[in-house]
Amino acid sequence: MFFTFLVVVILTAIALVVAAMTIAKLIAPRSTNPQKGEPYECGIPTRGKSWVQFKVGYYLFAILFLMFDIETVFLFPWAVVVQEVGTYALVCIGFFLVVLILGLAYAWKKGALEWK
Repeated sequence: MFFTFLVVVILTAIALVVAAMTIAKLIAPRSTNPQKGEPYECGIPTRGKSWVQFKVGYYLFAILFLMFDIETVFLFPWAVVVQEVGTYALVCIGFFLVVLILGLAYAWKKGALEWK
Protein backbone atom coordinates (compact mmCIF):
# COMPACT_ATOMS: atom_id res chain seq x y z
CA MET A 1 0.00 0.00 0.00
CA PHE A 2 2.72 2.46 1.00
CA PHE A 3 4.83 1.55 -2.03
CA THR A 4 1.90 2.17 -4.36
CA PHE A 5 1.26 5.55 -2.74
CA LEU A 6 4.94 6.45 -3.08
CA VAL A 7 4.99 5.51 -6.77
CA VAL A 8 1.84 7.57 -7.41
CA VAL A 9 3.34 10.60 -5.64
CA ILE A 10 6.61 10.33 -7.60
CA LEU A 11 4.83 9.89 -10.93
CA THR A 12 2.52 12.81 -10.18
CA ALA A 13 5.50 15.00 -9.29
CA ILE A 14 7.29 14.07 -12.50
CA ALA A 15 4.15 14.68 -14.57
CA LEU A 16 3.57 18.10 -13.00
CA VAL A 17 7.17 19.18 -13.55
CA VAL A 18 7.13 18.03 -17.19
CA ALA A 19 3.76 19.75 -17.76
CA ALA A 20 4.99 23.01 -16.20
CA MET A 21 8.16 23.01 -18.28
CA THR A 22 6.26 22.20 -21.46
CA ILE A 23 3.69 24.95 -20.89
CA ALA A 24 6.45 27.45 -20.08
CA LYS A 25 8.33 26.49 -23.24
CA LEU A 26 5.19 26.89 -25.37
CA ILE A 27 3.99 30.26 -24.04
CA ALA A 28 7.30 31.94 -23.17
CA PRO A 29 8.20 35.00 -25.25
CA ARG A 30 11.13 34.45 -27.60
CA SER A 31 13.79 36.90 -28.70
CA THR A 32 16.14 36.27 -31.63
CA ASN A 33 18.15 39.44 -30.99
CA PRO A 34 21.84 38.52 -30.46
CA GLN A 35 22.25 41.38 -27.98
CA LYS A 36 19.85 39.58 -25.65
CA GLY A 37 22.55 37.04 -24.79
CA GLU A 38 25.34 39.56 -24.19
CA PRO A 39 26.39 40.34 -20.61
CA TYR A 40 26.22 43.92 -19.40
CA GLU A 41 26.23 45.76 -16.11
CA CYS A 42 23.84 48.64 -15.48
CA GLY A 43 23.40 49.25 -19.19
CA ILE A 44 27.13 49.77 -19.73
CA PRO A 45 28.87 47.24 -22.00
CA THR A 46 31.44 45.14 -20.18
CA ARG A 47 35.15 45.47 -20.67
CA GLY A 48 37.27 42.36 -20.36
CA LYS A 49 35.98 39.06 -19.01
CA SER A 50 32.50 38.80 -17.60
CA TRP A 51 33.47 35.88 -15.38
CA VAL A 52 35.16 37.31 -12.32
CA GLN A 53 36.02 35.10 -9.38
CA PHE A 54 34.71 36.19 -6.00
CA LYS A 55 36.21 35.32 -2.67
CA VAL A 56 34.46 32.29 -1.18
CA GLY A 57 34.15 34.16 2.13
CA TYR A 58 31.27 36.20 0.71
CA TYR A 59 29.32 33.02 -0.02
CA LEU A 60 30.05 31.53 3.40
CA PHE A 61 28.94 34.74 5.08
CA ALA A 62 25.71 34.73 3.02
CA ILE A 63 25.01 31.08 3.89
CA LEU A 64 25.54 31.78 7.58
CA PHE A 65 23.21 34.76 7.36
CA LEU A 66 20.54 32.60 5.73
CA MET A 67 21.02 29.88 8.33
CA PHE A 68 20.36 32.26 11.21
CA ASP A 69 17.60 34.03 9.32
CA ILE A 70 15.82 30.69 8.92
CA GLU A 71 16.41 30.06 12.62
CA THR A 72 14.37 33.17 13.35
CA VAL A 73 11.64 32.00 10.99
CA PHE A 74 11.41 28.72 12.95
CA LEU A 75 11.70 30.29 16.40
CA PHE A 76 8.87 32.79 16.02
CA PRO A 77 6.02 30.28 15.48
CA TRP A 78 7.48 28.09 18.22
CA ALA A 79 7.45 31.03 20.64
CA VAL A 80 3.80 31.69 19.83
CA VAL A 81 2.61 28.15 20.68
CA VAL A 82 5.19 27.01 23.26
CA GLN A 83 2.75 27.05 26.19
CA GLU A 84 0.19 24.99 24.31
CA VAL A 85 2.62 22.30 23.13
CA GLY A 86 4.53 21.85 26.37
CA THR A 87 7.75 20.09 27.28
CA TYR A 88 8.10 18.26 23.97
CA ALA A 89 8.35 21.60 22.13
CA LEU A 90 10.99 22.79 24.58
CA VAL A 91 13.09 19.67 23.99
CA CYS A 92 12.73 19.95 20.21
CA ILE A 93 13.71 23.60 20.09
CA GLY A 94 16.59 22.89 22.46
CA PHE A 95 17.90 20.27 20.05
CA PHE A 96 17.40 22.69 17.15
CA LEU A 97 19.39 25.40 18.95
CA VAL A 98 22.17 22.96 19.89
CA VAL A 99 22.58 22.00 16.22
CA LEU A 100 22.70 25.70 15.24
CA ILE A 101 25.22 26.50 17.97
CA LEU A 102 27.42 23.61 16.83
CA GLY A 103 27.21 24.94 13.27
CA LEU A 104 28.16 28.42 14.45
CA ALA A 105 31.07 27.05 16.48
CA TYR A 106 32.30 25.08 13.46
CA ALA A 107 32.08 28.14 11.20
CA TRP A 108 33.83 30.26 13.82
CA LYS A 109 36.62 27.69 14.20
CA LYS A 110 37.10 27.49 10.42
CA GLY A 111 37.35 31.29 10.22
CA ALA A 112 34.24 31.83 8.12
CA LEU A 113 33.22 34.82 10.24
CA GLU A 114 36.52 36.66 9.81
CA TRP A 115 36.40 39.38 7.19
CA LYS A 116 39.88 39.46 5.62
